[in-house]
Amino acid sequence: MRSAMMAIILALTSAIASVQADESKAPVGRVVLAISVDLKDRSSAEAARFDMDMLDAMPQREIVALTPWTEGETVFTGVSLRHLLETVGVRDGATTISAVALNDYKVEIPASDAFEHGVIIASRMNGETMSVREKGPLWVIYPISDKPEIDNQKTYSKMIWQLKRLDVR
Repeated sequence: MRSAMMAIILALTSAIASVQADESKAPVGRVVLAISVDLKDRSSAEAARFDMDMLDAMPQREIVALTPWTEGETVFTGVSLRHLLETVGVRDGATTISAVALNDYKVEIPASDAFEHGVIIASRMNGETMSVREKGPLWVIYPISDKPEIDNQKTYSKMIWQLKRLDVR
């Protein structure tokens, strides 16, 4: 009886700790990015929501690029799209990511781009956060200056700014 009671207490303690851990992953500040996942092997209406502090706490990458929308070389800093996908449990099986902007503009991004091209979700431009007026707070950035083969109109069309949501399928 005593060992059964200890097992129940241990299970309850573990469950409470798990719930508290999940709550600590909830955004505290304003949500700037939502990611939904709908794959054959799993489905979720809203897999994850991130505030800026959560994104900033993830490993950051830099891409230096000449873009059609900025003057001169611009340093973009943010979390890799691959890391974000892995954070929400997407390692394979995804084929398409619908990226949606604040004004509901939508573009389709092949999921393979996250793994093959080192795409980032930039939250900083030249070290500064980006306001909505400056194409922020988030901007999908491809390493177009490092990979001439993707420096073209097709890639530019996937570099969506004012990003608010990623729908992974």
